[in-house]
This record gives sequence, structure tokens and C-alpha cells, in this order.
Amino acid sequence: MPPFETHAFGVLLRVRLFCIVAVFAALFSFASARADTPDAALAELLQQARAKVPAECNQPNVDRLIKILCAKKIRIGIRDYYPLFAERKGDKREGYEVDVALAIGRMLGVDVDFVRVNAATRIPLLAEDRIDLAIATMGHNTQRDGQVRFIRPHYYRSETTVVGPRELPVASMLDLPGRTICVTVGNGSNAELVSQGARLMLFDEAGVLPDRLKDQTCTLAAQDDSFFAKYFTDDDFNSRYFQKFGFAQVPWGMAVARQGSAQLARALDLISQVFHRDGLFIDIGRLHSIRLGFLRDQQQVWRKPECNTDTGSIDANCVLPPLDAALQATSFAADVTSFERWVDDRTGVELALPMLKTAPAWSLFKDGVFYSLILIAGALAATLAFALILGAAMGSRSLVLRWPARLLTMTLQSSPIVLTLVIAATVAHGLFALSTASVLGAAIAALGLANGSNAGQAIGEAMWSLRAEGVKAGLFGRALSRAATQIVAFLINASKGTPIASFIGAPELLSSLTDITSFSSGRVTTYTILLIFYTVVVMVVVWLCGRLKRVLEHRQAAA
Repeated sequence: MPPFETHAFGVLLRVRLFCIVAVFAALFSFASARADTPDAALAELLQQARAKVPAECNQPNVDRLIKILCAKKIRIGIRDYYPLFAERKGDKREGYEVDVALAIGRMLGVDVDFVRVNAATRIPLLAEDRIDLAIATMGHNTQRDGQVRFIRPHYYRSETTVVGPRELPVASMLDLPGRTICVTVGNGSNAELVSQGARLMLFDEAGVLPDRLKDQTCTLAAQDDSFFAKYFTDDDFNSRYFQKFGFAQVPWGMAVARQGSAQLARALDLISQVFHRDGLFIDIGRLHSIRLGFLRDQQQVWRKPECNTDTGSIDANCVLPPLDAALQATSFAADVTSFERWVDDRTGVELALPMLKTAPAWSLFKDGVFYSLILIAGALAATLAFALILGAAMGSRSLVLRWPARLLTMTLQSSPIVLTLVIAATVAHGLFALSTASVLGAAIAALGLANGSNAGQAIGEAMWSLRAEGVKAGLFGRALSRAATQIVAFLINASKGTPIASFIGAPELLSSLTDITSFSSGRVTTYTILLIFYTVVVMVVVWLCGRLKRVLEHRQAAA
């Protein structure tokens, strides 16, 4: 849209909003004439709320609507980067959701204080009373109904789309098992991706996903189709990437806290009805070039006499249902919930164990523990094997054996472990089909080489020092005894370093818990369990290595 047209349309939008506010003010005086309209109901609700100001401003349990009127401002959580909907450039914010927020502030007669949120923080900030309202591209699903109170009617609708290179052979959910998909934390569709066997790479902000596709960090990315709409208008992006398929069509809802916001939610329900009926949502959407099909359909709904009432927002024939995102519960979910409550009642600690309450999360958790134990055992065995092989080679008198081993060790010591993992994964993918076994094998080889080369160097140096002392008989065994401390140290280091294998998609516990927290609450508890698991595992490894060290040192003493 040309600049002068944009300006003209913006003026028109403000005029329309002024007219809506003016009509609302008129209805405020004549609310009794048509008490069943959303306008009259809103006028009466605000009149009653304003009558409590300032008398109830300092009351402890006052509704958030009263607090907003007392403070003369509403704190609205909004994104900083979501093209067309909410973007921040310096001190300036723009987008569909930004203008919706400002329009709500005008309807309530208060200023708007914007607070930055993302998919992971928008619900916690409501619960912590750090924002009054979230307008942050949040899909309304049945799982979130227990966490926040959604405003009805909804203000937009989208579906999750999976985007990747045009040449990549992905066309449906059936093509996802074993593939890694870049997503944002808190996206409601993450659970469905995980249930289909996909691995997730998590980011806090959607804005980084296109760049991660371009630099090939991600081969696939999943996000709302509304987010990618702007990028597909770019010829370069459109020529390289394609929307593979979409799923999980979900209505977007503004949201308030479940506790202490009944009057605020009621006021926002009525405002949303008025905005749909009078076309303000459409006007704001047109200003920001978003798709208008849903908004036009909703305008027709809310112009119907049976919906254009003060009870329209609770009429199932008028409002859209939330997306059914209920996950299959485990057979012991009720017992887990009872245990969480028992802990909370007796300690005040809000324990959350999402990995035990739904079938997808429980499956991921069990697999994560199993594969982590395999990875740890494999890394220990590979470290010891490479230490013995490289140690013998570096302690050899043969240049043909010694110098290649030293060159390999120097290369591994100067390379970050992540780079070693990536190279090992690339080689494995070139030799074998992508699978859990090939990824685990690559991780075990990389961890074994990185730690085994260091331990092998200690063995090789011990062999040369023993030669200098004139030792000839049992040279290799004595070198192992002398290098026992270093060997044990690198075995322990190998066991501690296994979580980094998640970087190449190994389905170990860190990766599994990361996937779980992408669609469940309880991140603190979840990662505390991860810490406990690896602490116990490392303690066991330390104990076993201690026994190995004593055996080796005993051999040296006996010799």
C-alpha cells in the first residue's frame, strides 16, 4: 500500500474507532433502553466499575478491571517480533495486535503499557500479575484453558505450517519421524510433532526461524502460517522454501489470568463482540495487510441478532470452540497429580511432573533415560578403547604408528567437541540411513575419540617415560597404571559430556525433556530431574572408575 494510502487508511481507522467510542458513550446514557446489547452491557459494567474508584483502589482482592481503572493504564503483553502482527523498531511498535491493544485502551479510557512477551512467558506473566492482558498470537486450545481465561470471540485464526527447502521430500506427517524441526517454546502444536516422531530444536522467538533455515541450522521449521506469510512475499525466500503442509487450525485468543479477572474478562468479551460486529478488526487487519477471511466470517456471525446480545460470548452457536489439544493421559496420571498436591500442601513447593502425566511425554521420558544410559555406556567403552589404541600407537617406536596417532590427537584437542559431533554425524549420515542408531553411534564415536585421545596421550607419554627409566618388561601394563589418574578423569568427562549429543539429534534425556517442556509446563522441575539423573549417573561412574584406578595402581605397586 503506498504511503499516502496507508496514512489515509490510518486516519479512516481512527475516525471509525472514534465513532465506536462515541456510540458507546451515547449508549452509556441510554443503557436501559436496550439492556441486551453488548454495547449497553459494557456501558453498565464500566459504570459500575468506575463507581468503585478510588474507594476500592487499595483493596487486596479487587478485580483487575478496577486496578486498571485506578492506575489509568492497562499492561498488555505483546511480542517484539512477529511480522504484520507485532513488531518493535526502536521505541515504535506496529502491527495488527498492537492496534487492537490500543483500541482496547481507548474503549476502557486508559493508557496502554506494552510489556514484551514470547510464547514461553505470556502465560507465566499473567499468573504472576505482571501483565493484565496478553495479545500475543496465542492459540486457544483445551490444554491452555486450565492455565488462562481466553476472551471470546477470538480475534484471529491460523494453522501451524511446516516450511522447508523446496527440494526436501516432506509432504505430510508421515515424513517427519527422525527429522529435526525448529520450533518455538510453548507452541501448542509441538506435542503433535513430537507424537509423530519428530525431534525438536527449540528457540524462544519465532523471528529467528527464517534465518536458521537460511544458514541451514534447520532443515524444517514449524510456526503459524500467519508468521510465514510475510516471508513468502519475498521472492528470494519464496524461491528457496515451500510450505510443506499445515495442521492444527486454531483460533487466537486474547487472555487474562484465571484468578481475579472476572470483570476484566467480561468487559473484553463485550469489546471483542463490538469490534467484530462493527468491522474494526477488519479495518485494523486491512491496515496491516493480514488475511481477512476469518475476520469477515466473524463479522457476519456477530451481526446476527441471536449473537449480537450481551450473552453472545457464551453462546456455543456463536463462539468458536478451542482446538482439542488434550493429550492421552498415563494410567497413573491421577496419582501423580495427587502427589503434586501433597507436596504443595506440605511444603509450599509447586512441583510439576509433566513427563509422568501424558502418554507422549512419558514415552519420551522413558526413551530418553534408556538412550542416555546406552550413550553413557557406549561413550565410556569408546573412550577406553580409543585410549588403549591411541596410547599404544603414540607410545610405539614406529613412526608409521606414532605420528598419525599424534596428528589425530592434536586435531581432536584443538577442535570443539560440537564440531567433532557434527563431523561424526555427517559421516554417519553419509554411510547409513538416518536413524536413532546411527545418531547414537556418531555421538558415541565422537565422545570416545575426544576423550580417548587425551587419555591415550597420557598412556603414550607414560610409555616413553618408563623407557627413559629403563623399563622394558610389561611396558604397556605399567604405562596404564602410571596414567590411571588421567584415564579415569577422561572416562568421567565422557559420561558428563553425553548431554551435548542432543545437538546432533540424539534422543537422550536432555533432548527428550526439552521436547516435553516445549508443550508442557514445569520446566524447573523437569530440568531438576535432569540434574539429579546425571548427578547420580556420574556418581556411579566415579565409583566404578575409582575401583578401576585402584586395580591399575595395585598392578603398578605389585610390579
